[in-house]
Amino acid sequence: MKRHLLSLACLLGALTLGPGVSAATADAPVWTESGTAWVDTLGGGQGLASRADGSLLHRGLLSIPLDLRVQGWNHVGDPDIARGHVFDAYQGPDSATSKMFAVTTPTGKRYTYVHRLDPGEKLNNSFATVSPDAQWLVSGEWGDQNRLQVFPAPLLNPSTPSTGGDLPQAGQITLDRPVRNIQGCDFTTATRLLCASDDGSRALFPENRPLLQVDLDRAVDGRPVAGHVTSLFALPQRSLCEGTFEAEGVDYDAASGTLRAEVVQPGVCAVATSVYAYRLR
Repeated sequence: MKRHLLSLACLLGALTLGPGVSAATADAPVWTESGTAWVDTLGGGQGLASRADGSLLHRGLLSIPLDLRVQGWNHVGDPDIARGHVFDAYQGPDSATSKMFAVTTPTGKRYTYVHRLDPGEKLNNSFATVSPDAQWLVSGEWGDQNRLQVFPAPLLNPSTPSTGGDLPQAGQITLDRPVRNIQGCDFTTATRLLCASDDGSRALFPENRPLLQVDLDRAVDGRPVAGHVTSLFALPQRSLCEGTFEAEGVDYDAASGTLRAEVVQPGVCAVATSVYAYRLR
């Protein structure tokens, strides 16, 4: 009887809240906060990725190599690791006409892949996440968007040059509702991504800086694919300081089942970034 009452309550909640408040659906995963760590913002406040040995790779402004900074790549986004290769998303100044992905092999060799902006494409390069089959790279732009971008995974996809070069865009993920200020995404399965949104307006979703779930019609394969967006929960905003928080990168460690999300603290506390860990309940 208790189970039936709970199911009925979830159904009534979904009907009452209406469209857009999708965390109340009965089949939505429930993530429980399991720990908090901290990292210095300059060294690791842009994003993170889990290595095969369980350790974490962090990225921040201080992570940008000098030679890339000299070339004008002044921002690094949320990274990913696939088959031992590190994928970094770089963007340049406001006048930039291209964005760049850098791939570092397990032996430490780095190759750069430059994507010239397509008509209407924003210069932002907020994150890089690689599909579980290691063939496709998904990235995103800033502001209000109805899509995520898909590229052949540099170096791992045989259609890309083996020593760096041009990187054309493949079929995009078209979202069924707009999202805002996506700072990072990571695959949890071949057809599901979790994304951190730095949107504190509550205009698109009820949650302040929501963690979003994007369910794909099928695994990415270089052709256009649709994505269904739901909001799971608001990322924590806890600090001794007052002011505006900033949601940043997100990572899912498939080996341990741990989800992590970064939130930069406000005010003078912005020197530290909180890293929140979650496990499925």
